[in-house]
Amino acid sequence: MARPPSRELEVIGAAYVTPHMLRLTLGGSGMAGFPAEQESAYVKLLFPQGEDRRPLMRTYTIRHQRAEEIDIDFVIHDHTGPASSWAQGARQGDRIEVAGPGSRKLINPDADWFLLAGDMTALPAISVNLEMLPETARGYAVLSVVDEADIQPLECPAGIDIHWLVNPEPQEEGSAIREHIDTLPRLEGQPSIWCASEFAEMRQLRQYFRRECPVPNSHRYISSYWKKGASEDRHKVIKRQDAGPT
Repeated sequence: MARPPSRELEVIGAAYVTPHMLRLTLGGSGMAGFPAEQESAYVKLLFPQGEDRRPLMRTYTIRHQRAEEIDIDFVIHDHTGPASSWAQGARQGDRIEVAGPGSRKLINPDADWFLLAGDMTALPAISVNLEMLPETARGYAVLSVVDEADIQPLECPAGIDIHWLVNPEPQEEGSAIREHIDTLPRLEGQPSIWCASEFAEMRQLRQYFRRECPVPNSHRYISSYWKKGASEDRHKVIKRQDAGPT
């Protein structure tokens, strides 16, 4: 299937959700023909690098979608990349080339209980997944944020127990998310798992749900959204080399 053509969108507004999460609203006439119901799908932001070079692409999740607008959340760190730097300087009326949307990665709803886990890069997608769970859903969400001030209210069923972890830097060894998951009481029945985080942490989670606490492929989505010390392009290469069933 051919990729949908890119479109030019306009910055409609910008606001900090928390100190390290900046939300840009993109829209305008370029939204014509954009498919509906794409919250949690990804888009590629394209940054020109000169006439003879391909645009630099960075991947982000659609947090909210309205008739002619989408919201994109950017994690802001001290060491910013091209996309977060652009987002911090973006003003109403600025324009950006956007490709996509790509596929949505949703948790398997056919389960007795649910576990969603990830860091701030995964928080937009996890938030959408939580909002889409049935009202009777039960389980856990384990969310790692940079600072206590980055804890934000989330909409989810009453039976989902949310656990916030304050973790300014990913661990060189081990996984704060996995270690916390290991302390949670395992509920009865078939679980459905959705996890996304930094590459090294993802590998810890993948091993945990394959070997220590096995969950079948049909009910397990585990992905890395970034790798410490690597650009997105380099991360993609490493991710392909590491590819295995998730």
